[in-house]
Amino acid sequence: MSVDSQNNNADNFDLKDIINEYTRHWKWFVFSGIIGLTMAYLNLRYTTPEYLIEAKIQIIDDKSSGSGLGLFQEMELMSGTNAAVTDEIEIINSRSNFIEVVKRLGLNTKIMAQGKIMEKELYNNPPVKINFIAADSIINRSKFEFYLELTSPTVFGYTVEENSPLRPLAFGKNIQTPIGGMVITPNAEEFERYKNAKLRVVVNPVNTVAQAYRDKIRISSNEQVSNILNISLNDPIKEKAIQIINELILTYNKNAIVDKREIADRTSNFIDDRIAEIYGSLSTVDQSAEDFKTNRGLTDIASEANINLNVGVANQQELANMRTQLNIAASMKDIVEQQEGFEIVPGNIGLNDPAIISTTSRYNELVLERKRLLKSSNEKNPVIVNLDEQIKGLKRNMQSSLNSTVDNLGLQVNALSGQQAIFNSKIYSSPKNERALRDITRQQQTTEQLYLYLLQKREEAQIAVASTSPKTKVIDYAYNSDPLPISPRRKVVYLAFLVLAGLVPFSIIYGANLLDNKVHNMHSLEKLAKNIPILGELPRLASKEQKLIVKEDRSVLAESLRIIRTNLDYLIKTNRSTGSKNNIIFITSSVPGEGKSFLTTNLAMIIASTNKKVLLLGADVRNPQLNSFFKGNEIDKMPSKNRKRDVGLTEYLYDNTLEVKDIISPMLVFQETMDVIYSGKIPPNPAELLMNKRIKDLFEEISEAYDYVIVDTAPLMVVTDTLLISDYANHLIYVSRAGMTEKKAIQYPIKLQQDSKIKGLAFVVNDVKVSNLGYGGKYGYGYGKSQKKWWKF
Repeated sequence: MSVDSQNNNADNFDLKDIINEYTRHWKWFVFSGIIGLTMAYLNLRYTTPEYLIEAKIQIIDDKSSGSGLGLFQEMELMSGTNAAVTDEIEIINSRSNFIEVVKRLGLNTKIMAQGKIMEKELYNNPPVKINFIAADSIINRSKFEFYLELTSPTVFGYTVEENSPLRPLAFGKNIQTPIGGMVITPNAEEFERYKNAKLRVVVNPVNTVAQAYRDKIRISSNEQVSNILNISLNDPIKEKAIQIINELILTYNKNAIVDKREIADRTSNFIDDRIAEIYGSLSTVDQSAEDFKTNRGLTDIASEANINLNVGVANQQELANMRTQLNIAASMKDIVEQQEGFEIVPGNIGLNDPAIISTTSRYNELVLERKRLLKSSNEKNPVIVNLDEQIKGLKRNMQSSLNSTVDNLGLQVNALSGQQAIFNSKIYSSPKNERALRDITRQQQTTEQLYLYLLQKREEAQIAVASTSPKTKVIDYAYNSDPLPISPRRKVVYLAFLVLAGLVPFSIIYGANLLDNKVHNMHSLEKLAKNIPILGELPRLASKEQKLIVKEDRSVLAESLRIIRTNLDYLIKTNRSTGSKNNIIFITSSVPGEGKSFLTTNLAMIIASTNKKVLLLGADVRNPQLNSFFKGNEIDKMPSKNRKRDVGLTEYLYDNTLEVKDIISPMLVFQETMDVIYSGKIPPNPAELLMNKRIKDLFEEISEAYDYVIVDTAPLMVVTDTLLISDYANHLIYVSRAGMTEKKAIQYPIKLQQDSKIKGLAFVVNDVKVSNLGYGGKYGYGYGKSQKKWWKF
């Protein structure tokens, strides 16, 4: 959207005009308001009032109620914390709770007392009691309706169809129905009150009724962190709503207690099962400890480990000594065996065998004695030979002793090594045995602790069962907080209907304006043609009103024409150039039927009333309309000796022998005189005929001869006739008809003037409603016509 169009829209917006558009139709708003208030009264009269019933409860924390659920939370068998308040609201509002309430209060069966227009439910002390023989499971799922008429304390009328004949039946008799047997008994206390009354009994499925009340009831919390809940219900019967809310609270508490007891019972059963299982586990662990010690020969692992360690050290020392003796004996043996002659062998080398020591010592003495004797003798000396034999004998004895000693020491070393291995095995296995025994002991202790813990919790669960408390504390039982009905609110209903009633004419007017693309008065035309002068507007005439003004006429039409005449004179004087009378005025429109001929004739009449010389020229040669206005007793065509009979503009343009004076018709209309040139016969080629050069001579001659030349031309948007002769016009009055001429059609002549195809453009709005005259009727005319009072439609 361009800036110019935005500015235009801003300029076109006028709040006063918008308000005036609606205030002009105030009668319709008043009429709609009266209808709205009447409908509000009828609505209040025949709407069943509903009352607000409220109750207040407090949700008690589960920790204080001791339900046994804490056991599972302590044992981490269940996760999560206590239920939030929002969860409790959902539980209270659960479908199962409402089904139970409906069953207990019998809400699925309703007894209605029928009236002329509406019916009323009889909840407390109905005149009859209805008992169904069929099973509750069938009744609770069934939908059934029947009608009763209480004729006497012993007989009543019964029918299934509302308008069907009643069948007389006796009270207490079994009545067969589609849902099973039924027995109806009278309520003596209330029967006389409803004698001869017609009742409608409705049986609905329990689930349907429960869902209906579930949707109606409201449960809310005062604050986000509060445990206080408000329960409210709107119902036509106060006592019924009070019983429903109270029964809902009782049902919720009862179910909560049942749930807690069930949890406690399950907890106790669970504990019993666990105790039995853990008792068996405890016995198994004890047997495992016993078998472990028996199989491994253990009493006290720490003491036995200390003894084995000390013995092992002593055994290791003895083993080291034996290995030393073995090594010495083996070395001595090797020396003796490797010695070929008679040499001294090592003596006291650490062997603990006295025989070897003595033999070695004797051997060395003899070897030394032999070496000493050999210094003074030879080997064959008998003494030396004897020594050799002794030495050899000792050597053999020494070898034998060493062999025996080596063998014995080897056996002792092996025995000590085996003992050391046993001691090491016991020492090394002590931590493993201790760990295994500790695992068994730990398992034994854990099982024993769990066993004792479960024994304690079993007692707590039994206490919880005995001390189960309700889940809620009732702060306020159900009560009627407001004696006045909560619905309908009289003031709200009256205001709502009044607003809705006002919206009806408002919407119609708004929609009509939104879809409206027509010109309605001078003010709406000014918004479209800002720089084009608007001479005035003509009022809408009734079918019986005079279409031509008369002398000294004081009607709204006459006053409107005088305003147009004044504005036209101002334009003529303002735009008059030297040597030009500026008096040729074309009157045209967009399409036929917009009132151009009507304006032409009346404008000529109103100008003629000022003693001006006026010529009325009919240039609409395709659809001549001037003849239709000059008929009647008050219109006299004055004779003219120069005028030829039945000739007009077309004859003048076609016949060069005719002169202007031959086609002028003098006219006396309501004592006003003026000259008229009729259009003449309709030619076959009007456009070509209007292009005749004689048309110029005609306009020049009549312009000089008359003060005003009023020309009735053809519609601009239909034919091209007016554009062909538009050069001869000093002013072009474009007639638009209120409620008929579209706004976009106004742009057509404006565009023609911008393109210099026409000149002197001005507008007149015709057929304007009296209420729209002037600026929305605010400054309309009313001098010549009596006005109705505001209270008269």
